[in-house]
Amino acid sequence: MRVITLTWEYPPRVIGGLARSVAGLSRAMAKKNVEVNVVTVGENQEETYKEQGVFVHTIPTYPLPSLDFISEIQTLNFGLLERSIKLINETGKVDIIHAHDWLVAFCARALKHIYRLPLVSTIHATEYGRNNGLHTDLQRYISGIEWWLTYESWKVVVCSEAMKKEIEKIFQTPQDKIRVINNGLDIKDTKISKEIPRTSFASPEEKIVLFVGRLVPEKGVQVLIEAMAGVLAFEPKTKLIIAGKGPYEDALKELARRKGLEDRVKFLGFIADEERDALYRYADTIVFPSLYEPFGIVALEGMIAGNPVVVADTGGLSEIIKHEVNGLKCLPGNADSLAEQIIRTFRDKALVNRLVKKAREDVINKYSWDGIAQQTLNLYLEIIEESKTTQWVPPWSKNDNGYLTMNSIKYGRYEV
Repeated sequence: MRVITLTWEYPPRVIGGLARSVAGLSRAMAKKNVEVNVVTVGENQEETYKEQGVFVHTIPTYPLPSLDFISEIQTLNFGLLERSIKLINETGKVDIIHAHDWLVAFCARALKHIYRLPLVSTIHATEYGRNNGLHTDLQRYISGIEWWLTYESWKVVVCSEAMKKEIEKIFQTPQDKIRVINNGLDIKDTKISKEIPRTSFASPEEKIVLFVGRLVPEKGVQVLIEAMAGVLAFEPKTKLIIAGKGPYEDALKELARRKGLEDRVKFLGFIADEERDALYRYADTIVFPSLYEPFGIVALEGMIAGNPVVVADTGGLSEIIKHEVNGLKCLPGNADSLAEQIIRTFRDKALVNRLVKKAREDVINKYSWDGIAQQTLNLYLEIIEESKTTQWVPPWSKNDNGYLTMNSIKYGRYEV
C-alpha cells in the first residue's frame, strides 16, 4: 500500500503538536509495510530522504511575498501540489491521500480529483473550538475550509470523542463518516539526559510546577499564573516553569509581572526534546489547564514521566485523565480549583504514588503508536475495499436551470 500524507509541519519543523503526531503515526505505519510518503515544508531546498522508514519529500519555503497568512498558505499548497504530482507521475499508483488539517486542504482536494483517489482527513482541532466561536472574517474563512475538507473526505479521523461531537455539531458531518483514532506516544522518546541537571531550572529546595505547550489563550496558561497565588500561599518555594512559545507570550509575561511573580515564573521559550523530557522528570507537578483541547498528547508525555498530572476537565483531556485514578482534574478556567489540585499533589504522597503508577500503565496499554497505526491501516483497507464498488461523481453538475451546483456528498465524491 502506498500513501501520500500531506502536512504543513513535520520534524524537524515543529510548530505545534501536529508535527509529532504525524511523525509518530507515519513511522508506525512504515513498520507495518505501508509505504508512507510525507509531502511537507522543508528548509530552503527541495529534497527527498528516508527517515525511520518514512519517505519525506519537502518543498522549500517559497521566497514569494504574501499579503497575509491565507495567501501564504495558498502559496504553500501550490508547492505541495506540484511536489505531489511530480511524485505520483514518477513513482506510479497511490492508494490513499491523507491530509492533516485545513492548511493542506487545497492540495488534497486537487490531488483527489486529478487522480480520483480516496481522501482521508484528520481534523486535529477546529477554528470554532480554538476561539470559542467564530468572531472574525478570518476565523469564518478558516472554518469554511475545514468544512470543505471534511466534505471532500471519504472518512474523517478525529482524536477523541469530544472532537467527534464537535465536528458533528459544527460541520454536520454524518456520524458514520467519522472515525475516532487517538493520538499516541513513542515511549522510547521519554529518556532523560544526564547532561541536563535539575539545577538548570530551579534550586534544590524549590518545587517545580511545569507547563509545556504553545502559548496561545486556549491553552489556559493565564489561569495557571493566576493559580500561583494560592499555590505559593501553601508552598512559597515553588517555581512555575513555562516551556513553549507563541503569540500570547508577551501578554503572559505582563500578567506575571502584574501579579508580582517575576521571580516565581520562568519562561523558557521553545525547548529541544531532551530538555523537555528532563523537565517532565524533574517536575513535581505537570499541569495542562487548557480551555480547549481536542486531545492533549502532552498529557501522555507527562503521564509516562513518572510525576502527577493535573488537567482542566475539558475536551480530549477529560477522556485521557480519570480524576483521582490516573491524574487530577480542575474546573476549566478556574484558578482556585487549579491551585487546589496542584496543592494536593504536594500534600498527599500516597495519592501521587497511586496516580503515577496507573498513569504509566494507561499510556502503555492504550496509547501505543503500534495499536493506533493498526487502526489507521484497517481504515485504509476498508476504504480501498469500498472504493472498488463505487462510481466516481464529479464535484459539480448543472441543475435544471443550467447553473452549476455542488453535488450531494456523503462519502467524498463517490457514489455507491
